[in-house]
Amino acid sequence: MKYTYTEKKDTRSGFGAGLAELADKNPNVVALCADLIGSLKMEKFIEKAPERFFQVGIAEANMMGIAAGLTINGKIPFTGTFANFSTSRVYDQIRQSIAYSNKNVKICASHAGLTLGEDGATHQVLEDIGMMKMLPGMTVINTCDYNQTKAATLAIADFDGPVYLRFGRPVVPVFIPEDMPFEIGKGIMLQEGTDVTIVATGHLVWESLLAADELEKEGISCEVINIHTIKPLDEEIILKSVEKTGRIVTAEEHNYIGGLGESVAGMLSRKRPTIQEFVAVNDTFGESATPAELMKKYKIDAAAVKEAVKRILER
Repeated sequence: MKYTYTEKKDTRSGFGAGLAELADKNPNVVALCADLIGSLKMEKFIEKAPERFFQVGIAEANMMGIAAGLTINGKIPFTGTFANFSTSRVYDQIRQSIAYSNKNVKICASHAGLTLGEDGATHQVLEDIGMMKMLPGMTVINTCDYNQTKAATLAIADFDGPVYLRFGRPVVPVFIPEDMPFEIGKGIMLQEGTDVTIVATGHLVWESLLAADELEKEGISCEVINIHTIKPLDEEIILKSVEKTGRIVTAEEHNYIGGLGESVAGMLSRKRPTIQEFVAVNDTFGESATPAELMKKYKIDAAAVKEAVKRILER
């Protein structure tokens, strides 16, 4: 495999590292948290810039309103809480106060998806990508490892407009090179292939690389693309790939309704109809278990990607 790893880290720590760097680099960056400083890894930012940190408590809707207001004088607010509380709980405030008025707020959401694990279904948001991508003007980013999350955190500070940045709780392989540029809206070709295109996002990127490696041993050549920005979608990289392979598998830690797979399917139906398989949660809530157990049960791991590739080759 071209991509290997020597350590595992949680993607939320990548956010914390990026935010701490921004404390030094950009005096306009401010941070707000809804009583989850440790979970969002905001301690280093607070150490460096305590006067630019606002603890709002368990009042997420108020946090979004304050963040929107802070932009008026040129501040760049980064809000931090769990993904479920960053979206479902505050959707009206985001729609009206941030998206509608195009405020430069960075909504940073940890503990997304099933891999939140033992906290269970009430916290395992699987609808957030769909909710956020439907908001006009909202950029939606879902990173795959520590390095990419840190790079994305730095990049969105320089981007003008509302952003939803989604990352997670579990430790996962760090495999993206530390110096790889992060370009909003530009997918990354991780591995070239000829038989099937695999387009993955978030934690499913590494799982897709594992699946592609196993399939290569069976004589199946997979092209693997990391779509870290779900909106705007990099249509060019996907279209170029399916022109070659004629088949596509999408892989994500999200409900198949409303996620990356539907964005890809909609685009392809307009521009180049292509047969597609979805690796995603099948319109259900999660439950309490370890991340690995949940990924296996809900079929969003390397084995599920491998099965989807084989299914599409038989169609």
